Amino acid sequence: MPLYSCRVNASLVMGALSLCLFCNLAQAEIYKFKDKFGRIIFTDVPKTSEYVKVQLKGWSDPTRSMNPAHVRVNMEKYKLYVESAAEQYNLPLPLLHAVITVESAYNPQAVSRAGAMGLMQLMPDTAERFGVKNSFSPDENIRGGSRYLQHLMGLFKGDLNLVLAAYNAGEGAVMKYGNSIPPYTETQNYVRKVKQYQVIFSQQL
Repeated sequence: MPLYSCRVNASLVMGALSLCLFCNLAQAEIYKFKDKFGRIIFTDVPKTSEYVKVQLKGWSDPTRSMNPAHVRVNMEKYKLYVESAAEQYNLPLPLLHAVITVESAYNPQAVSRAGAMGLMQLMPDTAERFGVKNSFSPDENIRGGSRYLQHLMGLFKGDLNLVLAAYNAGEGAVMKYGNSIPPYTETQNYVRKVKQYQVIFSQQL
């Protein structure tokens, strides 16, 4: 019996896994397929060759080597975009700043090894789903990532741990593990890091 099979009208974005979790990676493989009604089907047991293995997002912590001065400059530069998106999608401003910092260290040209792009590191499927035509446009990228966060807030009933885990590892991975943070070191570190920065920005903004 499949460990996980569900239909959700969403694109799945998997977080990067460390090499030391190679065995977990094998267990965590998830595939997707678009049916004739346009629905995206996720499963860990593909039924036909038309199912495509979901690509990992390729996240690695950019804050380890970021230039704080550069981040401050870009935070100010894109401040109005972030504030507008936070208001439009009913998201906490410190949370948006935290996600952008941990995703890209405020580098609008950032590209992960798996092809996630821009300030909020949108995978191509996610960008397309949320109407982002140019992921390197700060305004478009922030709005697309914010819409995705808003969707996750509704899907996981505002549980920030699950929302952040899904943003990093994908909705399917969170559901597969019984609506809990998947046992991936990268995802666990991601959730912890974003929440740490959210606290910092809550005190500064």
